[in-house]
Amino acid sequence: GYYYGQQKYSPGNKAFAILEEFWNEMNNGLDQFSLPKECARKLIELHKKRGDSIYFITARTKTEIESVTELLEKTFDLENPNKVIFTGFKLGENLKIKPIKENKLQIFYGDADSDIEAAFEAGIRAIRIMRAVNSTSKPMPHNGSFGEEVLVNSEY
Repeated sequence: GYYYGQQKYSPGNKAFAILEEFWNEMNNGLDQFSLPKECARKLIELHKKRGDSIYFITARTKTEIESVTELLEKTFDLENPNKVIFTGFKLGENLKIKPIKENKLQIFYGDADSDIEAAFEAGIRAIRIMRAVNSTSKPMPHNGSFGEEVLVNSEY
């Protein structure tokens, strides 16, 4: 969705990332064109079998309406899923720490360096999901650079 958003709203720069129109489109349909990672399927299945509560926390900008929760419910066969938590982004502040603590998470998976930092700052276990090599989200994160566990072959 990010590549599409940049091409549509701000070719050649990242101005699209602050536009409400982009986030409305992103949170209400663009994800249907994304292929779910196989490692995500396996991890979610593992946590479902254990009876864990599963939360999805994203730095995406919150919109009045979102279909991401419903898409995740269908894609991963989730029963009564927790609503996706949209923290938004604030320069110099990691907004994922608060919902991690509030929901008493014990493990946090993420592909961004800021995800790993949020988990460690919240005092919980961080596990790195490797970003796909063809990701348009740059710069690429530094897998393992914080001493976190890195899930092998998770870029798929």
